[in-house]
Amino acid sequence: MIPNNAVTTTEIEPGSSLCDGDTAPGAAACAAKVRVRDRIFDTACELFYRQGIRGVGVDAIASEAGTNKMSFYRSFPSKDELVAEYVREAARQFDAWWQQTIAPHAGDPRRQAEALFEATVDRPTQHCDRGCAMANVMVEIHEQDHAALQVVREHKADVRQRLRRLAADMGAREPEQLGDALMLLLGGTHQTRMMFAANDTPVAVAACAAKTLIEAHLLRG
Repeated sequence: MIPNNAVTTTEIEPGSSLCDGDTAPGAAACAAKVRVRDRIFDTACELFYRQGIRGVGVDAIASEAGTNKMSFYRSFPSKDELVAEYVREAARQFDAWWQQTIAPHAGDPRRQAEALFEATVDRPTQHCDRGCAMANVMVEIHEQDHAALQVVREHKADVRQRLRRLAADMGAREPEQLGDALMLLLGGTHQTRMMFAANDTPVAVAACAAKTLIEAHLLRG
């Protein structure tokens, strides 16, 4: 559910004495560390999204970022931790998109729910669109105790609750059922995006389908 362009972070290595102040030469060294870490992270995000977690190794990330494995491991303890951070960033991006989308319709939960689907439909399809980054991670990672999977599970559970709350707030007779139906539609919309050409895609009807679902649940009884 995130765009395929990476968003940089400003995190630095914990405990680094170079990052405790803002005076030279420490500040310059700290800034350099941040830039290297950001470059590695941005490169990894793009490669993970386009080629998959399993298809991208540390060597490829370091080479593409114009650095080396030593710098990689100074920035991230392991590839697994980098993958987990990639998923955390995906969740942050999705949360920002969600808030930006529903904010203009404060106090109107039905319009907020509809707006989420309208925004999803209106997002331009790109040639490298690979669907929902977090869903892709769930498919690729088989270790159930992997930190990235925990992030994905927590995020998806939170999205489910948000949609159920919107359904309840708009007065749906079975808000949990409507919320879950909307979640299935939203997830399917993201994954379907990568399967069809931009000018001939089922994604175009997602907003209409969401409105039909909502109307049906509000009219019941």
